[in-house]
Amino acid sequence: MSPNLKVSTTLIRNVPLFADLPDNELALLANVIQRSALKKGIRVVNEGDPGSALYIVISGRLKVTISNKTGKEVVLAILEQGDYFGEMALLDSGTRSACVITSEASELLVLGKEDFLKTLLSNPKLSTAMMSCLVQRLREANKKIGNLALLDVYGRVASSLHDIAEVKDGQRIVPKNITRQDIADMVGASREMVGRVLFELRARGLIETSGRTIKLVEVADGLS
Repeated sequence: MSPNLKVSTTLIRNVPLFADLPDNELALLANVIQRSALKKGIRVVNEGDPGSALYIVISGRLKVTISNKTGKEVVLAILEQGDYFGEMALLDSGTRSACVITSEASELLVLGKEDFLKTLLSNPKLSTAMMSCLVQRLREANKKIGNLALLDVYGRVASSLHDIAEVKDGQRIVPKNITRQDIADMVGASREMVGRVLFELRARGLIETSGRTIKLVEVADGLS
């Protein structure tokens, strides 16, 4: 992790979570929030650790994972610019529920627990925004649990591709740095099985591939 870098109020204002804070609160945050640059493969938080800070992604990409005693890893979510993590352990004083690892070089804003709680208590809009995000994450978790329980591997891969695809020039594209192993970890299958599913999706005209690029074709069967 790099030395802490100075944080401007403009940078904080551009974070959706803090967009509605008054200028005086932004100025206070600028004095206590830290900015850190991390290389790829850095473990930011560990499952089971006590919560000490809120993290906001300002660039790069990270993955949220859990693993069992044998080391098998499942990817719960992919975090990108504007996303944040670490708030649950701060709100309930529990331990971290998952690991978060950088998938590429990333920059984060880091807000300590005491300053986070003080800001949260003094800004009702911030509390409401965070509650809305927690509800959305619960909905996403319920969907993921339902997919794992009710869908076959084909359906889980199709659903995951739809969820992680980004709209670029009117097309839904899966980010190049999302590997087949990442998709396998998301859906609870082997890399080889994911490869077979992608081959079938391509054969059916549901996706188009070029190198590491996967483009979703806007037709039925769960990909659009």
